[in-house]
Amino acid sequence: MSKTMNTQSINFGMNTEMTHRAFGKHAEEALRAVAGEAVRLEQMLSCFIPGSEISRINKSAGIQCEKLSLDTYELLSLAVHFSSFCQGLFDVTIGPLAALWDYKSSYEIPDEAKIRRVLALVNYADLMLDSYEKTAGLQKAGQSVNLGGIGKGFASDKLIEVFKKFDVTSACTNIGGNVAVLGTKPDGSPWRVGIRHPRQEGRLIGAVSVADKGVVTSGDYQRYFWDRNGKRRHHILNPHTGYPAESGLISVTIVADSATTADALSTLFFVAGIEKGRKLLANFPGAEVILVDPELQVYVSQGLKDCFQADKGIRTNILNS
Repeated sequence: MSKTMNTQSINFGMNTEMTHRAFGKHAEEALRAVAGEAVRLEQMLSCFIPGSEISRINKSAGIQCEKLSLDTYELLSLAVHFSSFCQGLFDVTIGPLAALWDYKSSYEIPDEAKIRRVLALVNYADLMLDSYEKTAGLQKAGQSVNLGGIGKGFASDKLIEVFKKFDVTSACTNIGGNVAVLGTKPDGSPWRVGIRHPRQEGRLIGAVSVADKGVVTSGDYQRYFWDRNGKRRHHILNPHTGYPAESGLISVTIVADSATTADALSTLFFVAGIEKGRKLLANFPGAEVILVDPELQVYVSQGLKDCFQADKGIRTNILNS
């Protein structure tokens, strides 16, 4: 009996730690290809890399459209679709607002007049896409695309595609908490993806058992600062108000067939809140959700009741359909 090859790689990219695991005869080759693909995607899609395709679009805002690779065009098309679907609760042109709330070097709330001024530049309808020419452009100077709410999920799906090209049938990729799994573990059991406790460092609220899924969490604990009034100001911004979202949720995990879908839905659900979010989620058959509110109540959708195992001491409520 041949031994199943188990290979793991850990590297840094997309401003986070990336961990990939693969099983099978071609696991090592696949992991090398996955590492190269992650670099290629970041060079194309990061708004923080001056020569990236997204940076070119942002620099040309109000001036001209830019020719794009098929991957970048595909991602922007998906981002506009999600932005339109939720009427801008998720907005791919949130770049100017994200830059104003600079979590890396500032711990002050931006001036309200500046927020209002920047909000006028946030409008996904101003991102012009030409499907024939594969070009994209922004209508107004000062506008910018930011793929923070969808880019890592898209990259996860692309890495799973690379594994498949190498005939790998069992793999897992984790880009800073954006998880995508291919198949099951070699023994046929599902992958278990832990979901971080939003208020206790180093603890989980539980784990979800999945196969061939994307699992993505949006939470108020990933990047934040405390303002002068002792209020937590997190990085998930509401494109309608210009301020961090206050929807009555502190963590949203989406499980879906696509990590791109899971990434975008976790962001927009976090902004929308539980009632509106559930109505939006109903449009995505097979997508499931795990929610945590400020009282640390955990809510699990019906489709996950047999797949989610809560950590000791965590009580869960099943959401009615």
